[in-house]
Amino acid sequence: MIVELGHYALVLALCVALVQSVVPLVGAHRRNPAWMAVAEPAAVLQFLLVGFAFAALVRAFMTSDFSLRVVVENSHSLKPMLYKFAGTWGNHEGSLLLWSLILSLYSACAVFFGQYLPATLKARVLAVQGMIGVAFLLFMLLTSNPFDRLAMPPMDGRDLNPLLQDPGLAFHPPFLYLGYVGLSMAFSFAVAALIEGRVDAAWARWVRPWTVAAWVFLTIGIALGSWWAYYELGWGGFWFWDPVENASFMPWLIGAALLHSAIVVEKRETLKAWTILLAILAFGFSLIGTFIVRSGVITSVHSFANDPERGVFILLILAVFLGGALTLFAARAGAMEAKGIFAPISRESALVANNILLTVACFVVFVGTVWPLVAEMAFDRKLSVGEPFFNAAFTPFMVALALILPPGSVLAWKRGDLSRALRLMRPALILSVVLGATVWALQGGPAVLGPIGAALGAWVVLGALTDLWSKGGQGAAGTRLRRLARAPRADWGKATAHVGLGVTLFAVAAMHAWKVEDIRVMKPGDSMEFGGYTVTLTGVREEPGPNYTTHFADLAVARPGGPTITMQPEKRFYPVQAMPTTEAAIHQTLTHDLYFALGDPQDGGGWVIRSYREPFANWLWIGSALMALGGLLSLTDRRFRLAAGARRPAAVPAE
Repeated sequence: MIVELGHYALVLALCVALVQSVVPLVGAHRRNPAWMAVAEPAAVLQFLLVGFAFAALVRAFMTSDFSLRVVVENSHSLKPMLYKFAGTWGNHEGSLLLWSLILSLYSACAVFFGQYLPATLKARVLAVQGMIGVAFLLFMLLTSNPFDRLAMPPMDGRDLNPLLQDPGLAFHPPFLYLGYVGLSMAFSFAVAALIEGRVDAAWARWVRPWTVAAWVFLTIGIALGSWWAYYELGWGGFWFWDPVENASFMPWLIGAALLHSAIVVEKRETLKAWTILLAILAFGFSLIGTFIVRSGVITSVHSFANDPERGVFILLILAVFLGGALTLFAARAGAMEAKGIFAPISRESALVANNILLTVACFVVFVGTVWPLVAEMAFDRKLSVGEPFFNAAFTPFMVALALILPPGSVLAWKRGDLSRALRLMRPALILSVVLGATVWALQGGPAVLGPIGAALGAWVVLGALTDLWSKGGQGAAGTRLRRLARAPRADWGKATAHVGLGVTLFAVAAMHAWKVEDIRVMKPGDSMEFGGYTVTLTGVREEPGPNYTTHFADLAVARPGGPTITMQPEKRFYPVQAMPTTEAAIHQTLTHDLYFALGDPQDGGGWVIRSYREPFANWLWIGSALMALGGLLSLTDRRFRLAAGARRPAAVPAE
């Protein structure tokens, strides 16, 4: 009965979304307050209905209701409770329901936190959100119904993909969807502004908090996915340029560009057309990611579906929303005339350069991701675009971005003084160069990636701290610190996020430059020297798990003059899906990780042992956390919370 009620709730949510997408839009056109007011209760009601449907599906997974097809195909009675819960969105149908739930959540949040928005703009924003809700609810009900019953339920299910039975993958998708779907708010604000024919500083202040929130969630989601890939796949890597990894990275890059572009609109009322275009493209790349994951055009552990018909439906959604928004953008180009002018050397120019680099970098990732598909369809050739291409094509843009970021952040608006900015950054520049030279001297080899990464990372971090310190004005250190304590939280958030970017740049370079790896067959009692440690395989034992069997390798790892630590990498086997997984053993320190993965047994009683020494791996997660923290600090800024002002807008009289 609960399952049927969940299904009916989705149908009712579709009807409510239709009302939400039509009535407020017509009301805004006619300046009818009553019709515009329909948007708010409709948005809240849609969220409650989709939330009830999602709760019904969660209950079905938690109770192992094998009368539902989606539960049979993605769960098992012996599966741990955490993964029964996470299995709700570990499949195409459930993840699509989660997408719709988060979409309706953002609409409801716009109702509760958008009390200072003009009535017409708010009605149009919620109407566009309703249209997106209609599209995805239709997609779900027509092609991917999570409440599809089986006439003859089996005794047990087929289990969830073992690679997804992991805490990292349990929480990675919700954060990623909060970012993906959150960009729909920027899209809705852009379309609403185009309909009204008004893009100004107030609009930029309204759209920035939503974009920051989506970017923060995307950052957390991508970091969780990277962390999972690092310890679960057993390859000692954190990023593999997988098409689905790229699908989340592209909207992150465009979202970062949108954040910086909206600042220019807010401060100087210029770059209006570019900012609107970025808002459209950011959500467009989210839809492209949805197509990659759900169309069956790629084969990946991240893929949720392999049905071409579903892919066609998503392409139709993409064409309608992206094509419609771009058409409206072209029609309204005259309404986005820039008011501010600026010199080539100015804060605006630095932000334009930032936008260009991020956008072109996104385009490079996009080309590398889709080119194999294009080559196969157009030329009947199977091509593989891998890590060497992305590293060679993507890295120069990140290097250029890191170089211009510190001086660009201290340039004045409208007309800046480059020599003054460089004087201010001189100590940071000297320290960065000295650090890079020191690393070059200490590394004991001719490789340049590590020293360059250290110098660039230090340049971005010290530049961000110098920028923040300069906001304290002149005077004694104590006086400047007191001023900084009263500085807007957005300034602290900006500095924290930039520091996080610098730390991440250094960690990525270090892990690529100084990684040490070893793959060999070891028998119990064998020892090896690795990365300054003596590693001894003391034995391999088999133990049962809740829904798998596992082999533990007991490794004694000792360093001269230090204690011996025991590390236990695992090799699990899930009998229901007849699939093995790797659980790496990682010993973390501030300067490096010791990483061991157990491979397959070999003839003669030996086992394959993969060993990695990952330099500064923890710094990668620290940098990601700092970037997300910077965004959260910015969201707590009073100017973001109040958006356009403290007074409620006057009611719009009816015609």
